[in-house]
Amino acid sequence: MLKLQPSIQDVERAAEKVAPFAHRTPVLSCESLNQRTGYQIFLKCENFQKVGAFKFRGAINAISRLDENQRSRGVITHSSGNHGQALALAARMNGISATVVMPRTAPQVKKDAVAGYGARVVFCEPTLEARESGVAEIQAQTGATLIPPFDHPDIIAGQGTAALELVDEISDLDAIVAPVGGGGLISGTSIVAAAQENPIPVFASEPTGADDAFRSKEANQLIPQGQTNTIADGLLTSLGEWTWPFVRDKVQRVITVSDKETIEAMMFTWSRAKILIEPSAATAIAAVISKQFDLPAGARVGIILSGGNVDLDRLPWVLA
Repeated sequence: MLKLQPSIQDVERAAEKVAPFAHRTPVLSCESLNQRTGYQIFLKCENFQKVGAFKFRGAINAISRLDENQRSRGVITHSSGNHGQALALAARMNGISATVVMPRTAPQVKKDAVAGYGARVVFCEPTLEARESGVAEIQAQTGATLIPPFDHPDIIAGQGTAALELVDEISDLDAIVAPVGGGGLISGTSIVAAAQENPIPVFASEPTGADDAFRSKEANQLIPQGQTNTIADGLLTSLGEWTWPFVRDKVQRVITVSDKETIEAMMFTWSRAKILIEPSAATAIAAVISKQFDLPAGARVGIILSGGNVDLDRLPWVLA
């Protein structure tokens, strides 16, 4: 059966559901970043979103669409942290129980936050197979509704509301850059960018140590994530059946960056823009700084800073 991809109308409807619960995050600029890149950079600060990440948008949109029977049985997901936090808070706001299956290697700050928002936390091995099997086992026992971290039309539409706010506030963008992991954010961003009167090119940033989106786009077929090795813990998951077509058809290019480049971009943003971002968000800054990103001087570039959940006891430049 043919799947109908989420549309701009779905994103606009999601915006109505998201608005009463989520922050309309600020769009900030940094002259030091402008000078370094030669572009006019506009930073959509989803690190200031509830739970510290854009993930809250998709979670609250998905929960808003549950019927009473589904609400009574609760919700479940698997997450390395940000989606888990988002679902836990969104569920608590709606009086719904939530269970989150988390890899045992997730940052402690994210483990604590998920539990702090009231979710039941179940730990598993740090593989996609372990996460999915853990969810399936609990779901069979409880009948809870699965709210996937990215590969679902309601999640994609919800994540797209960040880009919708960005283009509403900043006109005439020449490009939008956002990180890609599972692909919910980049898919929602692509929907919004393509719907503009002058469609906006979308670029995805991805760590070289978890580059399934880059390899999939190069091969023009979905290639699952293999072994990963990156500090960008929020970008470890593979693209899914819903998100891959957006990367394939709507994303202009996937730009990969090393952990060294990510750390440097993260430090630059902390020290010069005074904005605390996590490594996953820093990949987007690193991509625009890199020589792979080549737009005319003065181009207006929107960057979606995906999150700011950092374990201050394990800063990547200290560990490195």
